[in-house]
Amino acid sequence: MKKFAVALACFFLWISNLHAQVSFYAGKTIRIVVGLPAGDAYDLYARILAEHMGKYIPGNPTMLVQNMPGASTMIAANYVYNVAKPDGLTFGSTLPSLYFDQLVGRKEVQFDWAKFTWLGSFERSNNLLYMRADTPYKTINDVIKAADAPKCGSTGSGSPSYYMIKLLNEAIGTKFNVVTGYQGGQEIDLAVERGEVHCRAFTVTTFFAREPFHTWRKKGFVRVLTQTGKKRDARLSDTPTVYELMDEYKTPESTRRLAALVLASGEFGRPIVATPGIPPDRVKILREAFAKTLSDPAVQDDVKKKMLELDPTRGEELEGLAKEVLSAASEVIERMKSLLGK
Repeated sequence: MKKFAVALACFFLWISNLHAQVSFYAGKTIRIVVGLPAGDAYDLYARILAEHMGKYIPGNPTMLVQNMPGASTMIAANYVYNVAKPDGLTFGSTLPSLYFDQLVGRKEVQFDWAKFTWLGSFERSNNLLYMRADTPYKTINDVIKAADAPKCGSTGSGSPSYYMIKLLNEAIGTKFNVVTGYQGGQEIDLAVERGEVHCRAFTVTTFFAREPFHTWRKKGFVRVLTQTGKKRDARLSDTPTVYELMDEYKTPESTRRLAALVLASGEFGRPIVATPGIPPDRVKILREAFAKTLSDPAVQDDVKKKMLELDPTRGEELEGLAKEVLSAASEVIERMKSLLGK
């Protein structure tokens, strides 16, 4: 009888909590603040989420996307962490490598990476480096031997367009120059077309998902020099990985530890975060809604139509990973400071 009474009490508590969440979200609007311009792959994923996730949240709130580009998504991250209310009505879509800036102590950082509310990630995200095909740099070895360093465009130190290039310089002796200050990847691609810069590092998914890359591949306008996955992507079977290059050029163990910390950003992939301090029962609802959304056949069809990819990671796993990267050894962090120019 006692067990039945406890079970009944738990049931009514669950019903009460569910009713409270329905009451909270009914008629509300959730914003997804995207730290990159409209049309970027991060923006495309966020818009898919905004279209479908509301039906999996009690009360069926409206969802919309707000683009807030700048500083390699740090502006958006700072906004979500500090300005947005901890009520579960503001999400953020940021680059997965923003923890670099916290580790090296950049004054612009106004967030604690581990204290975001992690809802989940659309995919684990490997990167590649493309180079204009009409340059003399046909392989990574050509860049190592270069008399004139090729210029790669970048939005800033939190982007793979920056840290991947710097890591290659550090780990295998390439001679890239990084030109920063671009607002987004599309701006860098235009700069490549103009001949202002020669190369860019960014996600494999985006390279195979949209223009101008479909046309570039058909015309042979660019070639891919390396990729970050632990094994080669099937679409880039002739392109060596960074790990293979480190083996070839006998990168020392201390630098490999640095590479492991840097490349862990790929495990975060394309994360969706929310403000810290959201009530735990609301966090549970949002995480479950995120997971259900990515399992929705309509969402999966939408992703395929946009030539994107899904390889979801749950929020709980990302939360653990965030704590792990912030506990890196001090000597590795010092190497990262040097790598990022801190």
